[in-house]
Amino acid sequence: MIIVRSPLRISLGGGGTDLPSYYRSHGGFLLAGAIDRYVYVTVTRPFKPGILLKYSKQEAVDSIDEVQQPIIREALRLMEFRTPQIEITTLAGIPSGTGLGSSGSFATALLKALHVFRRKTIQPSALAEMACDIEINRLKEPVGKQDQYIAACGGLTCFTFERDDSVKVEPLSVSSSTLFDMEDNLLLFFTGFSRRAGSILEDQRTRSVQSEGEMLENLHYVKTLGYRSRELIEAGRIADFGLLMHEHWEHKKRRSAGMSNPQIDQWYELGMANGAVGGKLVGAGGGGFLLFYAADRDRLRLAMSQAGLQEVRCRFDFEGTKVLVS
Repeated sequence: MIIVRSPLRISLGGGGTDLPSYYRSHGGFLLAGAIDRYVYVTVTRPFKPGILLKYSKQEAVDSIDEVQQPIIREALRLMEFRTPQIEITTLAGIPSGTGLGSSGSFATALLKALHVFRRKTIQPSALAEMACDIEINRLKEPVGKQDQYIAACGGLTCFTFERDDSVKVEPLSVSSSTLFDMEDNLLLFFTGFSRRAGSILEDQRTRSVQSEGEMLENLHYVKTLGYRSRELIEAGRIADFGLLMHEHWEHKKRRSAGMSNPQIDQWYELGMANGAVGGKLVGAGGGGFLLFYAADRDRLRLAMSQAGLQEVRCRFDFEGTKVLVS
């Protein structure tokens, strides 16, 4: 049995500039942090021919073309499994559709497991690019490259998305005290809303391709916020980074009417009035997790708990996609 895990992530600045519709014309930049919440994939060889799949559904089919789960189907095609005899199981500690990049984590974990199954090796950037090929090129999903790259590489990492589709990967240069500060004071709360971000991202892609001025101006500014976020974190000015998160959220909301809703806005204002200096909704918007930087952790936790929001505690993961058992 092969067991592989991939971390989920939180975006820390520049999110949205990793979509091909933007970076192929203007170049993109963002920073993200992998967290110690994971998607797990197990792969084994059953005694009988066929493809057995266990995820939110179960499938037992004879050929790749019959596979309904799109990422698994395209991964098997990409790896050229001509006569499949394989069982794949996946599970995650966080629900999908909550803004933490679960599909990218799943794709990288699956591809890594299939490489081990085939007794092949693959480097993190190549793994991320293969996962991007599946989601962006083969499945035509309106997603960017952030999720696949941070899952594969792990850590607190900066990504520069070049116009030629290449990606420059640079770990953030942070001191131990800064790292501990971030882990202690970045608090994550589940809104209870799960959503598919496709419609929001599709709108951004269409408006970017059409060179709509308002959308491009917004993304240009968000990219600048990504650079400023890097400077503040590397300088150890985490409280100032927290303030910048609020500015980031205000600009992010302007990209789409579906980015937030009155309930999320109410919870955000509650957090800001009770110990948070800044925050934002993680992911494309519409639901998922609220991420705050707290000046008063206890006060913020109490206010969010009384409002019915569940905190998900996490630390940063510096291993990326990892084989646990082979």
